[in-house]
Amino acid sequence: MAKIQQTFVCQSCGAVYNRWRGRCEACNGWNTIVEETPGGTGPQSGPAATRPGRARGRVFPLEGLTGEAKQAPRIPSGIAELDRVTGGGFVRGSVILLGGDPGIGKSTLLMQASAAMAGTGERVAYISGEEAVGQVRLRAERLGLSAQPVELAAETNVEDIVETLSQGRPPALAIIDSIQTMWTETVESAPGTVTQVRSSAQSLIRFAKTSGTAVILVGHVTKDGQIAGPRVVEHMVDAVASFEGDQGHHFRILRAVKNRFGPTDEIGVFEMTDGGLAEVPNPSALFLAGRDHAAPGTAVFAGMEGTRPLLVEIQALVAPSALGMPRRAVVGWDPNRLSMVLAVLEAHGGIRLGTHDVYLNVAGGLRISEPAADLAVAAALVSSLSGAVLPSENVYFGEIGLSGAIRPVAQATARLKEAQKLGFGRALTPQGRGEAGTQALPTEALRHIADLVSGIAANAPRRAGSGRGSRSYDDED
Repeated sequence: MAKIQQTFVCQSCGAVYNRWRGRCEACNGWNTIVEETPGGTGPQSGPAATRPGRARGRVFPLEGLTGEAKQAPRIPSGIAELDRVTGGGFVRGSVILLGGDPGIGKSTLLMQASAAMAGTGERVAYISGEEAVGQVRLRAERLGLSAQPVELAAETNVEDIVETLSQGRPPALAIIDSIQTMWTETVESAPGTVTQVRSSAQSLIRFAKTSGTAVILVGHVTKDGQIAGPRVVEHMVDAVASFEGDQGHHFRILRAVKNRFGPTDEIGVFEMTDGGLAEVPNPSALFLAGRDHAAPGTAVFAGMEGTRPLLVEIQALVAPSALGMPRRAVVGWDPNRLSMVLAVLEAHGGIRLGTHDVYLNVAGGLRISEPAADLAVAAALVSSLSGAVLPSENVYFGEIGLSGAIRPVAQATARLKEAQKLGFGRALTPQGRGEAGTQALPTEALRHIADLVSGIAANAPRRAGSGRGSRSYDDED
């Protein structure tokens, strides 16, 4: 009898080693390597795969590139924001991996989506591996969805789940909460290990492709914000979605990280209420609610999230520092991008920030990644440093280059239309956007960062004695 070969698998990244070691060389994780025995019922390799009597594979037809290209059929979820992120609904036979922090509202969102689909006559199954059926029913009663014909079960064995769902009419949607609690008999490992998660996901994906059922796998999130388990699972599924939000704020963001059947730059905005998650059709009004128009250091940024224009408030605080190395704190933006904007302001804008602490925050907890926010960030920083209050009717967008030039950004017309819809009267934008005849509201074109600094400095208060405005600029006074 051949000796069973032992392997050692990292539980964080899935790297495989032939012996145990304390630190994983792939992800630098300590004490994450666990000994695992390969399952005997999986694919064989080596001499066993070529021994006489082994069953031969089946012949499948090959097709050419020409032919009728059919649009993938979709099933609307009944939630417009969820359909926006998925690209118009769930594709039959697709598998979606949904991740998010504990308590962020993943189960609430999926319960509302399953109830909405079940209300249209579709068969929907909700399989919970973490909660009992009674606990799921309590959540449905709290959300007012207990009357919807959603099929519930509390099970963790993948073979039993697949066999149960295969009985009768295939479900249109099956929710597995969560994939880390599932286990399969083909693998001799504890639930939650890399081997179990990968094998369980493979069995569920095979069921989805053969039955046409759209499957949603809920995944845990590590302290670094990454979906727990091997990265290979993210490559196996058709879409990966992240449910983001801050416990201190009442709104949630659903963002697609990967999507084979739709865009990856769309977001869905929800508001957490006593009755569950409510859709937010106008996120800009939500993010701008309650802003202080008379405070320096605030600027409104006209951004884009996919095809949706979004207006958010950028808050900056610049204060003298008593430390040898001033503090730089950023929430909701790239810290490296902030360092670049500060360097450009000091080199080309005449701003002295080397002895000041800088704090930057995107109001509402939204995370911004596009470089078009450079101009709004710079305006908020200069406003806070000089004490000048920016006009409440102004919006800002534009990318700042290392030379101090303000560069054009894409989709300027959509940004301007959104700003006009919310009552803004002027936009400070880069010069030469190439859309001169399509302005939705008056604009002021800026060529260089010095133009922005001089315009804000002209309205800065001059304080006798303290002179915060006069001491902040190299070319002033």
